[in-house]
Amino acid sequence: MEILVFLVPLALMLGLAGLAAFLWSLRSGQYDDLDGAAWRAIADDEPPPQDVPAKH
Repeated sequence: MEILVFLVPLALMLGLAGLAAFLWSLRSGQYDDLDGAAWRAIADDEPPPQDVPAKH
């Protein structure tokens, strides 16, 4: 039972660290554009390859 003296504060600290990371991500705009990342993953942004004359 003495181990609970260490585990309960450790669990509380980890929970607070997770909450702080979540709040930081909210303030930094991580969730502002949820659909844009999905569309950028499937969009074909690369231009078609240009015909480059061969060097002789």
